[in-house]
Parts: sequence; structure tokens; C-alpha cells
Amino acid sequence: MKNRSVSFWLFLTPTLLSLALVVFVPFIYGFFYSFTDWNGLKATEFMGLANYAELFQDEAFLSSIWFTIKFAVASIILVNIIGLGLALLVTQKIKSSNILRTVFFMPNLIGGLILGFIWQFIFISAFDAFGNALGIEALSGWLSTSETGFWGMVILNVWQYAGYIMIIYIAYLESVPEELLEAAEMDGANSFKRFWNVKFPLVAPAFTISLFLTLSNAFKLYDQNLALTNGGPFRSTEMVAMNIYNSAFKEYDMAYAQAKAVIFFILVAVVALTQVYYNKKREVDL
Repeated sequence: MKNRSVSFWLFLTPTLLSLALVVFVPFIYGFFYSFTDWNGLKATEFMGLANYAELFQDEAFLSSIWFTIKFAVASIILVNIIGLGLALLVTQKIKSSNILRTVFFMPNLIGGLILGFIWQFIFISAFDAFGNALGIEALSGWLSTSETGFWGMVILNVWQYAGYIMIIYIAYLESVPEELLEAAEMDGANSFKRFWNVKFPLVAPAFTISLFLTLSNAFKLYDQNLALTNGGPFRSTEMVAMNIYNSAFKEYDMAYAQAKAVIFFILVAVVALTQVYYNKKREVDL
């Protein structure tokens, strides 16, 4: 038993060291530098909470947080509803289910920058052409306002990640015992009742996983935001990750950007852990 314990830790040590060097050590250094005037090379003065006090008066940063929260809520709801719907579709006994699974999952294999440029072409060129041909003014200039830019970001995110979330729901739907479904059918339950009273409660763990993944992805989104709108018009579609990047690498205010990153980390951690806690509690109740 002792030898197994030693071999276990020897096997795990490289992973733990890599995790510490890549994640924990930079996080500790970054947290310290957020209290200084660090410029990316050195810190010459300890500034206390000055950076944190400044960011709470930064309208651009606060606006990016609000935009990111709205985007996260809309994306989480739509991605999970559509992902579950696609999972229910492809788990039916149809001949093309395997092909449909591949087609629905394929957008997740495309890089975020490429997806952003693809949808930028769709929104600007294709939407304008359809809008002019059909006389629908709402389709013209789709990315020129904050409202349409917001929904453009949501559409892109849903199109990319719904197929990925579908795979998670498929795994749990296919593990539902057939005996329970057959018993419910014999008791006179229709398709909706079998789903709502049998399948839905049994896939509760999938909701915990899927909500966590979509939540963390929606908050940390950067590449799609850069390629699709680049934060425009007038920074109205700028998400938190882009705001932090711009502060660090365009305005060269590294310590201030690091303070923003710390607040961002705390926000995401609190929301994600709260979501996991309540979903896990719901699973136990079931």
C-alpha cells in the first residue's frame, strides 16, 4: 500500500508542478502586482487599493461587465435549450442520427477567430443583401448598433457551442433505463410526460456540467468578440476579457489590468460556484 502511495504521488508530481507553475504562481504574482504600479517589467511603488478604487469608477469596465452578464444569461439559456433539443432529436430512432450528430457538433471544431469572421461576413454582406431584397430594414447594418451587435454575439456563441453541449446531454439521455420509459408508456404517459417526469429528472447532472461549462465560456469569451465586433460601435459590445486585454496591451497599464482581472476572477468564481452548489443540491433532492 505504501509503495502504491509513493508511485501515485511520483506519477502525479509532474502534473502538479506544471499546474503550479502555469496557474497558481502567476495568479499569486498577478494578485500582488495589482497593488503596485507594475508596467509589465517591474513594480517601483506599492499603491495599495488605488487600482481597485479606480476601476470601480471606470465606466468602460463597468459597462463591459454588464454587457458580459447580459451576454452570459442569454447564451446560457439558449445554448442549453437548443443543445438539449438537439440531443433529444438525435437520440430518436432515425437513420440519419449519426450524421446529424456530426453536423451539429462540427461548428465547435472551428476556431473562434475564424467563426467571428465568417459570421461577420454573414451579418454584414448576407443580411444586407437579404434585407435589401426583401425590404426588411432591420437586417441592414446588423453589427452597427449595440443591440444587434449583442444578438450577433449570442447567435455566434449558440451556433458554436450548442452541438458541444448536445454531446453531454446525449450521454445522459442514453443512460436512462429503457425499463422506466416502457413502464411510463404502459401507464399511459405520452412523449412529453415521459420526458418531463422520467428523462428530465435523470439528466439533472448534465445540467450541472452544461451550465458550468457554458457559464465559464460565456464570461471568458475573447476571440469571437474580437473578430465579430472588436468591441464596437464605441466599445458598446466590449466584453470584460477584451477590456482587460486593451488595458494591458493597448494602454500598457499592466497593474490596472491585473486589478480588473482579479475582480473578474472573483465574479466568475462566485457565480460558477453558486450555480454548481444549487444544481448539486437539486440533484440530491431528486
